[in-house]
Amino acid sequence: MLSESEKARVKELADGLLAGNRAKLARAITLVESKKPAHRKQAEELLQAILPETGKAHRIGITGVPGVGKSTTIDTLGSNLTAAGHKVAVLAVDPSSAVTGGSILGDKTRMARLAIDRNAFIRPSPSSGTLGGVAAKTRETMLLCEAAGFDVILVETVGIGQSETTVAQMVDFFLVLMLPGAGDELQGIKKGVLEIADMIAVNKADGEGAARASSAAGEYRAALHILAPRSSVWAPPVVTVSGLANQGLEDMWSQIQRHRTLTTQSGEFAATRARQQVSWLWAMLETRLMEAMKANPKVAGILPDLERDVREGNLAASAAVGRVAQAMGI
Repeated sequence: MLSESEKARVKELADGLLAGNRAKLARAITLVESKKPAHRKQAEELLQAILPETGKAHRIGITGVPGVGKSTTIDTLGSNLTAAGHKVAVLAVDPSSAVTGGSILGDKTRMARLAIDRNAFIRPSPSSGTLGGVAAKTRETMLLCEAAGFDVILVETVGIGQSETTVAQMVDFFLVLMLPGAGDELQGIKKGVLEIADMIAVNKADGEGAARASSAAGEYRAALHILAPRSSVWAPPVVTVSGLANQGLEDMWSQIQRHRTLTTQSGEFAATRARQQVSWLWAMLETRLMEAMKANPKVAGILPDLERDVREGNLAASAAVGRVAQAMGI
């Protein structure tokens, strides 16, 4: 149970969010990202309180290898959208150091226009080793941004070779940015990324790069044709764009909107959102159960020895798991 002061804090944050207060939004995100047990309870109450005002935004995941121009493209696309009357939130997930756990958190400097746009909100968040390069609390952060009135949520992933499936499981549309000159890139592209892409955009298609981008787009189209479509109403298109020169982004956005219209009419949009909610449930359950296991004093007492025995080849991993389960009484 929350204390009266905690209840008052949650109500203050909820009221501020629904009023579109950016400072309250930042504080709310910090609260849901906190690992303190007391903060977790407050975060749960806050999310429950604002739940009726969520789910209305268009959630778009954007990925691509480093150097493909993700931040520049997002900066330009986001500025186009705010100019058209949208409120845009960018959740930029930074690569965390495997050694120090640190994070660059430099997205506000790489998205210069959106950083000073009153109708945009940028939230860098360290991935902290989460599968797919997505911060553990990205789903909750999306809900908070929606409650604060942002109708377009752009999730930028680290794009450094980790599984991007986690991204696709929390957004409505998954955009993959590619570099021109597909000859080499096509051979190294992960089939799994193509299978979950809703669109491929070949970036840097301006000036001398235009011809190479057009050629690359043709090769990506050929690659997509051999894959079975995931949707009965949508075949992932391949477009050429230039985030730097603001070319092709209007058509790209029109395609994204068309995808939502078609999938809404077919019922796929609602079905996907429902599956994502269940996926979120299981992801949170796994996290909570893992935390409970590590906090169990009986398990903590035997884990170091089990790890040593497994590492030295004296104990099978399956046997070690059995002993952990026995210590937990399961």
